[in-house]
Amino acid sequence: MDPPSLPRTRSAWQTPEAPPGMPYRAAMADRVPYDEFAYFEDNAREFGLPYDGPPVVRRVRAEVEPGRELSALVWGDGPPELVLLHGGAQNAHTWDTVALALDRPLVALDLPNHGHSDGGHDGAFGPQANAIDVSVAIETLAPDAAAVVGMSLGGLTTIALAGHRPDLVRSIVLVDVTPGVDEQKASPIMAFVDGPPSFASFDDLLARTIEFNPTRTESSLRRGILHNAMQLEDGSWVWRYARFRVGTDAGDTRPLHEFGALWDVVSTIEVPLMLVRGMREQSVVDDADEAELLRRCPGARIEHVADAGHSVQGDTPVELAQLIDSFVPRP
Repeated sequence: MDPPSLPRTRSAWQTPEAPPGMPYRAAMADRVPYDEFAYFEDNAREFGLPYDGPPVVRRVRAEVEPGRELSALVWGDGPPELVLLHGGAQNAHTWDTVALALDRPLVALDLPNHGHSDGGHDGAFGPQANAIDVSVAIETLAPDAAAVVGMSLGGLTTIALAGHRPDLVRSIVLVDVTPGVDEQKASPIMAFVDGPPSFASFDDLLARTIEFNPTRTESSLRRGILHNAMQLEDGSWVWRYARFRVGTDAGDTRPLHEFGALWDVVSTIEVPLMLVRGMREQSVVDDADEAELLRRCPGARIEHVADAGHSVQGDTPVELAQLIDSFVPRP
């Protein structure tokens, strides 16, 4: 399919005089228009899904403490049946094609420090702090959801949530993650996340994204960038997620040190749990992780997706939706 159109227009300033303090060149920078609800038909067409018109989707905000809110996409009109939590350096739109394929009422959250959500409490990035915020958002937006589906950091947040508020977690789907993920397994992901803080053009950002996401189509990556990055007034681009601090005087905000402790939480989980593991080399789950999950949670269901890497929802969203549907019964 053709990638989503990216018409380039001049910025709002049409006269030769720039606003005070802004160079003329910056004022005349090419602008890339963005409407977060404009790409659903492209999602559907790329993966062969029927499309009868725009889905019912709205953006909402939930206050998690005074002065801090999480943002979310609410799909459908009925009570949400699922809560979807994205991975690190992603946002709620990573689930768009999955949500279209499921065609079920659901909530896709932007985690703290990501997308349109505010930062974490005291700048925290890890799953334990995320779980506290997410629990408040779920109580507000999806208190009766039948399952929490979490990918990567979202999956670890789901495990932490099961320990923090088990009453909100009635079943669990982990997408290509276990507490066994470590710095070595996550190194290709961290190499991308820790890359340049800004890019001179959309094409520069796209080129780097393609380099680090060999299993994804260019069209899906274009959509992903539009949802996950924003263009500044000078025409350059920055990500919508907060960057980790790594080994600075202000502290290291990478949450890797929290992950291993979540194995103990897995041992206490009594609700149905399914691990969906991508089998391409970009996955961060290995055979030892899978075996440990089964040792601690003997009733867990394991599904291997041959054509997916770490980003199962991006590589094979329809297959993932089918697995979720088979695991979480509809009312």
